[in-house]
Amino acid sequence: MKPYQSKYIFSNKIHNKAVSPLNIGFMDPNQNRASMRVAVSTVGHIEHGNKICLFILIDEDDGIIADVKFQAFGGPALVGLCDLFCDFILRKNYDQAMRVTAELLEKRARDLPHEPAIAESDFPILNLLIEACSDALEKCTDIPISDPSYSPPVPNSDKPFDEALSANWDSSTLDEKLALIKGIIKEEIQPYIELDAGGIEVLELKDGREVVIAYQGACTTCPSSTGSTLSAIEQILKAKVHPSITVTPDASFLHF
Repeated sequence: MKPYQSKYIFSNKIHNKAVSPLNIGFMDPNQNRASMRVAVSTVGHIEHGNKICLFILIDEDDGIIADVKFQAFGGPALVGLCDLFCDFILRKNYDQAMRVTAELLEKRARDLPHEPAIAESDFPILNLLIEACSDALEKCTDIPISDPSYSPPVPNSDKPFDEALSANWDSSTLDEKLALIKGIIKEEIQPYIELDAGGIEVLELKDGREVVIAYQGACTTCPSSTGSTLSAIEQILKAKVHPSITVTPDASFLHF
């Protein structure tokens, strides 16, 4: 194996999932399930060291993923990532799940923002998982998707205010404050917004506290852009930037 310059081989998140996976299992696609469809995909090869069989249960009424199970042959990193991936796409609609990238999953698996979750040699596992998900969900694209406002992709942040990140907030220039806000949105919010084919742009910072944003793409017509999604964005910025931060959408970009 190629030497990996890190204090660990993979993150604690992956380790904990590998030790106690909760999503290992099997679903019979031929079993009758009212208003439910089982999508199955098998990728990889045992002789190559990694093989995944992914089972995704889709609600045919709204396209929401109701359950996810997997079977895997490979090392602990494979098992841990499979279990984490199942948790990640659960309760999303299939279109959101198909937009998950290997990069987003790797960031989701990190313990610290700037510490890689896995060794470079294990990155093919991420691509294998994305391949399995896409292959399975391609069989479900005829299912109608419910109003995406009921399943906003941006995760809520329950983390406390990060004093280290914002210690110099009050003494920072406007450009420095905007750069910090834009960086956090790019790294921690935009990848999730993209799961709904949307985008977000910072227009201005008013009075050093009010962040005015403009939604793009599908977000401009989604009711959650002024509700649950907006609240999740604000929570993240409060935790990462300053507890007094508020976020306001520019109504001229919305088309409800």
